[in-house]
Amino acid sequence: MAGKSKAGEGRTGLLNGFAAYGMWGLVPLFWPLLKPAGAGEILAHRMVWSLVFVAVALIVVRRWKWAGELLRQPRRLALVTVAAAVITVNWGVYIWAVNSGHVVEASLGYFINPLVTIAMGVLLLKERLRPVQWVAVGVGLAAVLVLTVGYGHPPWISLCLAFSFATYGLVKKKVDLGGVESLAAETAIQFLPALGYLLWLSAHGGSTFTGEGAGHSALLVSTGIVTALPLVCFGAAAIRVPLSTLGLLQYMAPVFQFLLGVVYFGEAMPPERWAGFALVWLALVLLTGDAWRTSRRTARALRASRLMVAEAGMPGAAATGEAAVAAGAVAGAVREDGSPPPAAEAPEASPVAKP
Repeated sequence: MAGKSKAGEGRTGLLNGFAAYGMWGLVPLFWPLLKPAGAGEILAHRMVWSLVFVAVALIVVRRWKWAGELLRQPRRLALVTVAAAVITVNWGVYIWAVNSGHVVEASLGYFINPLVTIAMGVLLLKERLRPVQWVAVGVGLAAVLVLTVGYGHPPWISLCLAFSFATYGLVKKKVDLGGVESLAAETAIQFLPALGYLLWLSAHGGSTFTGEGAGHSALLVSTGIVTALPLVCFGAAAIRVPLSTLGLLQYMAPVFQFLLGVVYFGEAMPPERWAGFALVWLALVLLTGDAWRTSRRTARALRASRLMVAEAGMPGAAATGEAAVAAGAVAGAVREDGSPPPAAEAPEASPVAKP
């Protein structure tokens, strides 16, 4: 019975994961519906209405204890402020890119994000990479050079999205808040500047909120749902499926975005851009394969350590304690080759900043 329950939980988690990344992958279809609103107005509405919807969700589940704790910790509050600023850049650039006909270049930003995350780990956190990871980063750099030639300039949109999201992920690791709570804290910081901008826009006749009909107003309000709903689905998936599975599912979003850019929006893909994307995909294959092998090797080592402890015949709590020590020792041994901690072994699965 327990096995069936666990299998059911796994299926529920997987379905929620598909739903979350599927919605993020299809979001380029949504932002053009908000025209004639500009990217700045759409961004401001997204901030305001996201807070409204997330606050309602937190009221329903009665999860507010974290807010008081956060307010009593100035350092964490400062980090949340940094996260809010970085995600503002990420959201704003993405909305502008999609509505300006750069869906393919925007998708590239989320393809190269895992490579940027690893590079930042090396540069900022002094993490050490395995040889395959170095090769993947090198291939990623070559891809950027090829794409620079193809576009006639560096792929600034992609790089901005990748670096802003990687920075956001780094800051969020230090803040250590749940996805919904984190979004609530960040949008609470964004709320007043966003509301002020919308009021200023309205006072100067630049707002489209009340001038384009009820349907347009409803779409602007729904930016909060578009932001919050995938996050709720992701949260349901994250507690039910392994991180490695989420790491693979995350590629759904940029793949869908890329296909929409090429097939639906008809964006040009000359040979040099195909070559650049092919190099990026090669880097991700190397990175994902290496992470998968490392994860399996670590799992085998942990199983072996548990088996040795069990065979030693240590009873009860003592065995549990020894098993934990042995497992930690084996996990450490696996990383003696200079590999980084788990966060850098697999692509970052945190999605709060997704488009």
